[in-house]
Amino acid sequence: MNKQDIQLLYKYNNWASSRILDAAENLIEEQFLAPASYPHGGLRSTLTHTLFAEWLWRKRWQGNPPTVWIKPEEFPTFDSLRTRWKEEEKTLSDFVASLSDEKLNAVFHYKTTSGEARENILWHVMAHVVNHGTQHRSEAAAMLTELGHSPGDIDLMLFLREGS
Repeated sequence: MNKQDIQLLYKYNNWASSRILDAAENLIEEQFLAPASYPHGGLRSTLTHTLFAEWLWRKRWQGNPPTVWIKPEEFPTFDSLRTRWKEEEKTLSDFVASLSDEKLNAVFHYKTTSGEARENILWHVMAHVVNHGTQHRSEAAAMLTELGHSPGDIDLMLFLREGS
């Protein structure tokens, strides 16, 4: 993997997340906070889980694994979640831009949230984070569509066709 490719994946990640957040912006508070039967709950919980995963992995990659979790209750409103999301997106984008091809292809050592030691090639884990986001954005898109606020397609190919 090279820096240009991983940057493209993270630009796609940001673009797709923005489509979800733009659609969610149109919800009333009750819809944003409502529970649902998805693996992480309703829209607020699903989006918080996605944000938490990106934040957690970035902190690990920077050698500063967190000891606390981001929880849905930290975001009583959609605007509070979106503000935090934009902050993390900027920080994560800056981190991705700082990487070298050598660093991307190096072994990365970390511990899971349960303390188990692991290692992977850095770009493998970074691709995992984008893929993880895709799964949960799809769940969020389904919830938004059910509420009458579809985000539209969030495919990588659409992102590429739109000029990335």
